[in-house]
Amino acid sequence: MLKLISSSRIHRLNPAAVPVLRPAADSASPLLRVLSSLSGLSRNHRYLGGRLFFCSDSSDGVDHVVDAEVKAAEDTTSKASAIVSTYPRPEDYLTVLALPLQHRPLFPGFYMPIFVKDPKVLAALQESRERQAPYAGAFLLKDEPDTDPNVVSSSDTEKNVYDIKGKELFNRLHEVGTLAQISSIQGDQVILIGHRRLRITEMVSEDPLTVKVDHLKDKSYNKEDEIIKATSFEVISTLRDVLKTSSLWRDHVQTYSKHIGDFTYARLADFGAAISGANKLQCQQVLEELDVYKRLKLTLELVKKEMEISKIQESIAKAIEEKISGEQRRYLLNEQLKAIKKELGLETDDKTALTGKFRERIEPKREKCPPHVLQVIDEELTKLQLLEASSSEFSVTRNYLDWLTALPWGEYSDENFDVTGAQKILDEDHYGLTDVKERILEFIAVGKLRGTSQGKIICLSGPPGVGKTSIGRSIARALNRKFFRFSVGGLADVAEIKGHRRTYIGAMPGKMVQCLKNVGTANPLVLIDEIDKLGRGHAGDPASALLELLDPEQNANFLDHYLDVPIDLSKVLFVCTANVVEMIPNPLLDRMEVVAIAGYITDEKMHIARDYLEKTTREACGIKPEQVEVTDAALLALIENYCREAGVRNLQKHIEKIYRKIALQLVRQGETIDAALETGPNTTPEENPVLIESSDSEHMDEDPKDVDESTDIEVAKEREEDKEIEKVLVDKSNLDNYVGKPVFHAERIYDQTPTGVVMGLAWTAMGGSTLYIETTFVEEGDGKGALHVTGQLGDVMKESAQIAHTVARSILHEKEPENTFFANSKLHLHVPAGATPKDGPSAGCTMTTSLLSLALKKPVKKDLAMTGEVTLTGKILPIGGVKEKTIAARRSDVKTIIFPSANRRDFDELAPNVKEGLDVHFVDDYLQIFDLAFGDEKSHNAEN
Repeated sequence: MLKLISSSRIHRLNPAAVPVLRPAADSASPLLRVLSSLSGLSRNHRYLGGRLFFCSDSSDGVDHVVDAEVKAAEDTTSKASAIVSTYPRPEDYLTVLALPLQHRPLFPGFYMPIFVKDPKVLAALQESRERQAPYAGAFLLKDEPDTDPNVVSSSDTEKNVYDIKGKELFNRLHEVGTLAQISSIQGDQVILIGHRRLRITEMVSEDPLTVKVDHLKDKSYNKEDEIIKATSFEVISTLRDVLKTSSLWRDHVQTYSKHIGDFTYARLADFGAAISGANKLQCQQVLEELDVYKRLKLTLELVKKEMEISKIQESIAKAIEEKISGEQRRYLLNEQLKAIKKELGLETDDKTALTGKFRERIEPKREKCPPHVLQVIDEELTKLQLLEASSSEFSVTRNYLDWLTALPWGEYSDENFDVTGAQKILDEDHYGLTDVKERILEFIAVGKLRGTSQGKIICLSGPPGVGKTSIGRSIARALNRKFFRFSVGGLADVAEIKGHRRTYIGAMPGKMVQCLKNVGTANPLVLIDEIDKLGRGHAGDPASALLELLDPEQNANFLDHYLDVPIDLSKVLFVCTANVVEMIPNPLLDRMEVVAIAGYITDEKMHIARDYLEKTTREACGIKPEQVEVTDAALLALIENYCREAGVRNLQKHIEKIYRKIALQLVRQGETIDAALETGPNTTPEENPVLIESSDSEHMDEDPKDVDESTDIEVAKEREEDKEIEKVLVDKSNLDNYVGKPVFHAERIYDQTPTGVVMGLAWTAMGGSTLYIETTFVEEGDGKGALHVTGQLGDVMKESAQIAHTVARSILHEKEPENTFFANSKLHLHVPAGATPKDGPSAGCTMTTSLLSLALKKPVKKDLAMTGEVTLTGKILPIGGVKEKTIAARRSDVKTIIFPSANRRDFDELAPNVKEGLDVHFVDDYLQIFDLAFGDEKSHNAEN
């Protein structure tokens, strides 16, 4: 605020702009001397325009007093009022041009630059100056109604005061203003010098606004009045205090350019109000006050406020200075301490300590470390010594050396080549999964015969919840290798795998380098999870970046962008997991050895639930084995009616749900028993006097203290026996109380499939399932043979339906040439569960059988399911997912399954418990299926 006042209101006058004036009378009054001592007046006073100017020299102290010598005035009346010696005199001007002031009023003895945008007003001012009448009236502009004078909005600051004219302007002006001398006009800037107070009486003309005025004089007062003297001295004392603390106020005093005659009490009040930072209304109040004592009091209030503001400013500056100086002092002391310690040999500098740390870290690995890596480390250490510690390159080099020296160059963990021990560990962690376990044991056996193991890339594929990730952790435990897992699901940045260049801020190595640093060995087991869900973004293709990492021929010299030195990853065993192998890019899939995990049949799920899931969940819930019993029937119902997925994750969730409810039930029972024991047998002697008598007669010779202790022990034992909680039994009958109503119902819709309906076998990402293919007759007519397909089928299954229709017509013509069913019948083929999208090349033979069943009006054999794709010539092509489809058939109590002949080998590799009780036929031509499905009437009727 003060800075704004000093820069916009108060300026030092150019001496050339002031006309030659008569010198004032003796101005060596006590007040002037005191104020002169405040402001540090220059010893060399000067006369400008015949009047004394206040000037401050920064080199002089505020305590110097300079005697101002002024020539005696010729006319004593001009001593206190006249500023310029012109004719006519200022008091003769009773009609003046009214100039609005927007920000502050103009005080007598000060000057103010204003900008005049109105050309008429500017011309009138110029004309007045040329007529030797350079005077105008300066009046403060009132604020708009309903506005806060202390709040400044952008519209107020941008509004031009000269947009208001005429009567509106007249009504907006304060009545009391200042007679101002027009000192100079430069363009649209007009310099005004304040002389005396005016009061507007009436308006003379509107454009430009001219008003009649009365010249105001201060009310008479007694100069020797003690109260006035005391008030003025307090104003001077406050000014002195402010001048001591604020250099900005000393600048204000320097810019107070002229002084008229004796420095009276009235002019002291004007001086203090003019250089204060008060708002315009407070300043206007001082200007309007003609009582000198009241004016001094108002000025004293304003100056006191400025003193408080100055103190706050000083305290803020001091606090900031102390904070900054404290930090600088601490920094200097730390630097001195480092220098002293270095001179005494107690401590080395940062660079020497860092270099020593890095050399100490790499020394044990020097023999095993590759030569090219050692060369890079030595070069970087030399470079580190030449760099300044404050440079950005220093931190980059330090981080680079930190990574280089932290990696386990040539350090390998001792592997376990004990096949029997590994088999035991794998069996402890997982039930079944024979294929995976055999593959791991083969890896161990090869490593034992070779004496060293070579890293491989194994991909475990299968539906969710079958234990792919936990298998990787078990393999690491069986091989005695460190385990590290990172998921690449949704990964879209190549830098996560290959690292960033060191030129980037915050650059880091890729996941493999981070893995080696974390595990501390060069032969860990790295599990790359969800590799079929790799993303692809603007930062490159991560699938392509994985090619170098997972290629056995290339990963011996894997190059990370950050380290920029080859790393040997050939000893790392990579295990990848995926739900759908088809989603993995072919070049990446080609580098892996895929081990399929089909899922678990009901028997396997029963073993897993009983031996693994139930035990783990019971311990996690804090329940003892003797407190709960879950029957086999309940587990079987849970698996078949709630958890039919190929995996066991959902089964685990349901078992946890059961045990949580059991835990709540046990706690409630315990609280009930505790409450009953507290209110039941614990009676007082007054309530049961007979008991006290009997106990006294029995233990009369005993010490009463011993009797009490034995009684307490017996009561405690009785309470523990009474507190036994009833065992919780979970059976098939009350299972729905724990897990709700069954989610799944029997997949078999028909005990005996009707005409035109055949059961097929399908593979899904969640495992295998059975689905029906239904065909029905719509209408008949000559040449109306057509087929309509529904069930949200994909393009492949729609084409299979067309092929099946053609093959069925061909076989029907061969078996019954006179039958024209397909030629004249419009048929509708539907696959139920229409909300589920279906596609795949393994439903052709099922569709053909369904069409022929409708044409021949014969249902297929009971408990028969089939799968396989048929060609136009009737050949049966192989399919995938044999294990899943077999498991789905067993779940639906299917006894007879038809597979393509090419899938015989896949079925033979299945576990005996999966194949048990199934009558499986392998066919390579559809006519074989025709005989199996429809057969002869006698056997068919016998089975029915």
